[in-house]
Amino acid sequence: MKLCSWLLAGTLALALPVAATADVLVVLNKSDHEAALVDPATYEVLAKLPTGKGPHEAAASPDGRYVYVADYGSFAIFRQGQQQSRQGSTITVLDLKQRTVKTTFTLPSYSRPHGIWVSRDGSRLWVTCEAQQSVLELDTASGKILKAWKTNQQVSHMVVPTPDERKLYVTNIGSGSVTVIERATDKVKSIPTGAGAEGIDISPDGREVWVSNRATNTVSVIDVASDRVLATFESGGRMPIRVKFTLDGKQVWVSNARSNSVSVFDAATRQLLGKVDVGVVPVGILMTPDGRRAIVANTNSNQLTVIDVPVRKVLRTFTTGTEPDGMAWAQ
Repeated sequence: MKLCSWLLAGTLALALPVAATADVLVVLNKSDHEAALVDPATYEVLAKLPTGKGPHEAAASPDGRYVYVADYGSFAIFRQGQQQSRQGSTITVLDLKQRTVKTTFTLPSYSRPHGIWVSRDGSRLWVTCEAQQSVLELDTASGKILKAWKTNQQVSHMVVPTPDERKLYVTNIGSGSVTVIERATDKVKSIPTGAGAEGIDISPDGREVWVSNRATNTVSVIDVASDRVLATFESGGRMPIRVKFTLDGKQVWVSNARSNSVSVFDAATRQLLGKVDVGVVPVGILMTPDGRRAIVANTNSNQLTVIDVPVRKVLRTFTTGTEPDGMAWAQ
């Protein structure tokens, strides 16, 4: 009788649905045209999946099952004499449970997809398309384009939504501005911030948007309620290229690509708290879900740096491939 019970329990266990995935860090290797799946506890590369040419940014679905990759096309971006300029026009969809490419969305009439974000319910995908000065809203199930907004700005690069997802904020490198899109009304307007506006993040409470202006080595703060620039100040390094709030909203981290460092600011006072030296040409910054670690992708040293957030100390480095940049965390 005990044996039968054991067999029955085993059969039921096999029949139970498997969780989508354990925590996985996804790192895009731009020059290898692939996504590395990394165990965030050991930093071991578990698998590598092919993407389109020059994958730049990634976003995970809320359930942790899928990761959407913007296949920008160009790669070796900051490598003198090695740059490859191409126009991608696809979104690669990775299935983390099966560790396969689920499908590839083709963007008809749109190219150079870059900034990418998944809605809270997982049904929508927002992606910038630089070549058409546009932001698209896609259905995540089919890849169908549901909406397209024109920014009429040069090099619309990164995108971030407000917590209520009523507005999208888009950085425009070539125009030195941020475009604000109101999803309900389709109203579009742009705010000058500084030459080379590129990195962007929004505070967890949804009150402020911070933007890094790479050509002026400054950071601008936008008030979400009024869409006005509240302040602009030095970034603490050269070529500030990404911005990331800590999970508690108390600090803002800025990667300075030409200084090989990350600046840390007090979000309330906007004062520089300190700097952390990292690898060569740091770009992407990811905060772990527990808020204790920051992971910085150093594109020209083919290396990622893990930093202890509370004490701002480097814990270790690890490698995933050539020219790491965009990252996503799937739970």
